[in-house]
Amino acid sequence: MKKILIISTSTGEGHNQAANSISGNFEKSGYEVIRHDFLKNNSKILTKLFISGYEISASFFPKTYGLAYKLTDTGFTNKLLSLVFFFTKRKISKLINSVNPDIILITHPFAVNIMGSLKKKGLNKPVIVIVTDFKAHSTYIDKNIDAYITASENTKENLASRGIDSRRIFSFGIPVKDEFLENKSDIKTAKNDDYFNILLMSGSMGLKNISYVLKELLNNSHKLRITVVCGKNEKLKNNLLNEYSHSMKDKKLHILGFSKDIDSLMEYSDLIISKPGGLTVTEAITKNLPLLIPFAIPGQETQNVEFLTSNGYAIYVDNLLELNFKIDNLISNPKELEKMRFKLSKISACYSKEKIVKLANQLINK
Repeated sequence: MKKILIISTSTGEGHNQAANSISGNFEKSGYEVIRHDFLKNNSKILTKLFISGYEISASFFPKTYGLAYKLTDTGFTNKLLSLVFFFTKRKISKLINSVNPDIILITHPFAVNIMGSLKKKGLNKPVIVIVTDFKAHSTYIDKNIDAYITASENTKENLASRGIDSRRIFSFGIPVKDEFLENKSDIKTAKNDDYFNILLMSGSMGLKNISYVLKELLNNSHKLRITVVCGKNEKLKNNLLNEYSHSMKDKKLHILGFSKDIDSLMEYSDLIISKPGGLTVTEAITKNLPLLIPFAIPGQETQNVEFLTSNGYAIYVDNLLELNFKIDNLISNPKELEKMRFKLSKISACYSKEKIVKLANQLINK
């Protein structure tokens, strides 16, 4: 039985979810899958520094986070990370020697530096990196990596412009759960009223910005069915439930916490309003669900916005006072939504988790 070691960590849920999603495909193909959180299992100090630091800065000091993201987008950062992860690298090297995987897959950019260094020192195992955003930060860049999986051809071009051999880059998409790949026609036929269905998501951390978005939506003159997903933020969920416990004319409001049924909610929706995290965007693309973006964490998410809006996959609203104008325009001009769905269907047609497994087999045989 072939073995694959999948390495990730939890700075945002997208990296781990991508790892979870692709794990199942390797298991179905007869692989033994070993999962490893390279921060949690190696250093409590680094775990608090990077994971807690990310959550606090992204939630409460987004401009500071964005500035740090921009300033660290240089080759010098990789040299610094080599020092920071010196002991972590030694522990991962021991793990690799212990489990002896046939191939290694990474879904977090910080682990790229570690594996690239080990490859440079003689590690004879193929390594695949999945880029979980639509533009690659410098921490993803390492010429010793055997293959990169990207979410789009644009991401591929971006990596190639930074020195990665284009023959090693494959636009197979960020892996999502199998449920997002299913066509649930029974849900589509259930939409038998004249309400416009909006899915409002706050990300896994439950950013409170959606409360301002919701307030604007409830002032819209059209019939709206709004499903709000608050993620892990129970306080946000309870505040919204208390504030909107009364009925509202021409509005149907459903407020949820963390949900495992995002695929069904997307299937039922006409539009998703969300921050542009790489995994959420990929899930929406896979469902051919048009996106409206009212806020983004500076850094990788603002780069995602640039990619999505420039290709006609999403609409960005930088002023909430314009939100209902955009919504009204989409409701009054359904062909605009159809155009977006068509463009989304073209990019999602390239996505394939099976091709990632096939690539792994080829690298092992090579």
